[in-house]
Amino acid sequence: MADTNTDTHLHWDEQRATLALWAIAGLGPRTLDAVRAFAGGALSRLASTPVRDWVADVPVPATVRQRLAAVASLDALASRTEEACARTGLQVAFAGSPAYPARMVGLEDAPPLLFFLGNPGPPRRRLAMVGSRHPDQGFLPFARSFARKVAEAGVGVVSGAAEGVDRACHWGALDVGAETWAFLGSALDALDPAQARMLPHFLERGGVYFSELPPGVRASTTTFPRRNRLIAGASDAVLVMRAGEGSGALYTAEAARVQGRPVFALPGDVWQPAAAGCNALLADGLARACTSAESICAVVGVHPVRAVPAGRDSGWWEALSAEARGAYGLLDRAPRSFDEVLAASPLSPAALTSALVELELSGLVVQHPGKRYEKV
Repeated sequence: MADTNTDTHLHWDEQRATLALWAIAGLGPRTLDAVRAFAGGALSRLASTPVRDWVADVPVPATVRQRLAAVASLDALASRTEEACARTGLQVAFAGSPAYPARMVGLEDAPPLLFFLGNPGPPRRRLAMVGSRHPDQGFLPFARSFARKVAEAGVGVVSGAAEGVDRACHWGALDVGAETWAFLGSALDALDPAQARMLPHFLERGGVYFSELPPGVRASTTTFPRRNRLIAGASDAVLVMRAGEGSGALYTAEAARVQGRPVFALPGDVWQPAAAGCNALLADGLARACTSAESICAVVGVHPVRAVPAGRDSGWWEALSAEARGAYGLLDRAPRSFDEVLAASPLSPAALTSALVELELSGLVVQHPGKRYEKV
């Protein structure tokens, strides 16, 4: 039998070595894989050896080698990175951990870790909603309302917190206290003023800020296209709300196609430059048309219906069995397993199963894979 304490220690050493190397500018996922292969499959082997002993032979670009040569040890660099995170409250999610977006695990070029602020919720369906910074006049209120409907249906809204459509979509989810994820093109301790102002609202209402960039890295023309692959990778589908020619939202659509994610676009007037990118995606067959929040929710596997009236005194609510009404009260907007619901319910397994089926058929509950139930 393996020594559990030893296994845990080795796992922790591997994570710290990964964190240290990830803090080296210019060292991306593919280069990290090459370094891991050089180390015999375990980066922790390098952590116990002074960097000067192996830096000359490690397969990295010359610029990365120079930066590594300035480091005494990976352990020391990991400690400095951990201290920088602690100063601003950043947390680290390693691939495969509960806080790391499950849809991203296994994708080519996925980061080995993400820095985050907030509390990522349990698995659910998520939709990337992206668009230009300067859409046509009057579009932002529409985008916010559209995102609100998506969020009310129980779908997580994913975007990039950029000015314009992205922020409108985040606000739509925040309006109803629903989960929304923002992937940023800077480190989370280098937010722009608008992102910094939005952060407290995110944290208060269930939102999460993510970044693959270690502390201290500011946004640049190269970091924004890179973060777009994360927006697509964390989602079940991508919806381009508004995009002119050359809009950054088109990078997200391209990343989605590479990753095998469905791509949708809202059609716009042909004479409107702000919609030219969306219309081109549709004309070239690179996206499917979306015309309603209900239709895009159905694409990701959620079928929105009327919510239960506040007073719960209408005839259709009373038509539910007492068991179904009781089971509904045990559910939340985050998926719960059958066993979790059963543990809190006075019903037998058979009676609870019947009640949950009744709620599903009434459109009040969605069942996710693994017999996990969520109130809609």
